Amino acid sequence: MTVQQPNVLVTGATGRVGSEAVRLLTAARNPARALVRDASRAPHGAEIAVGDFDRPDTLDAAMRGIDTVLLVSPAVPAQEIAVIDSAVRHGVTHIVKVTSKASADSPVDRRRGQARIEAHLLASGVAYTLLRSNAYPQNLFALAPMVKQTRGFLMSAGDGRVGLTDARDVAAAAAAILTAPAPHAAKTYLLTGPELVTYADVARELTDALGYPVEYRRTSPEDHRSVMILAGLPEPVATSNAQAFGLIAQGDAAWLSDDVESLTGDRPRGLHAFIAENLGDFA
Repeated sequence: MTVQQPNVLVTGATGRVGSEAVRLLTAARNPARALVRDASRAPHGAEIAVGDFDRPDTLDAAMRGIDTVLLVSPAVPAQEIAVIDSAVRHGVTHIVKVTSKASADSPVDRRRGQARIEAHLLASGVAYTLLRSNAYPQNLFALAPMVKQTRGFLMSAGDGRVGLTDARDVAAAAAAILTAPAPHAAKTYLLTGPELVTYADVARELTDALGYPVEYRRTSPEDHRSVMILAGLPEPVATSNAQAFGLIAQGDAAWLSDDVESLTGDRPRGLHAFIAENLGDFA
């Protein structure tokens, strides 16, 4: 029996998007190679490549025989640029990059970093597809300890609305493209959930699901930053988060798209379903 060799490399394969993309690809009999730092955390069903974004030799080893790369990472420019450069060296023909809002002059460090990475990708000459997602509802898990302890949560997003995009829907969109990437070359898809929601809506959904009031406590980005630092977040991360939440308050994330459904054939998951499915994390 001939074993089909993987032609797709998924980076960040232990994260929410990467691991789900690997699961979907292997379930559809599209062999994938998963790049991980720790083999014990690798997703099932994929060929494993143990590597490190900061070690080009391990990236080169992972790229051998690969045609297409799903680039998922914490968006550290030097690391993603190293992946892109390795892909170029090994003749990869298409890179699908999971990204977010990107702007070279943004006050948010992550967005400036994404802009640097995207510019390098476009200059590389490799065919590319950008999956630009709105905020993940999975980020709400960070609020769960506060909800459990205080029956409320602190946030500096004001009444800003956001088209929360489930990480599994991002993975599904990526998997759909990876099975036949050529028609998606040089395209950017905007990935969102089905509705715009506020953090007051999050509090209402939690209230209804838990059966007791959950309070949304509004605060300023400056105070929110201080709280996040006290909670243990590194200062640069807390600063970037606070800036992003402040922009949400100004309407920066109030955008929707039907690209998830057009790519996957399925309606994206909404906030109500997400809270119901993960209620145990908040109870």
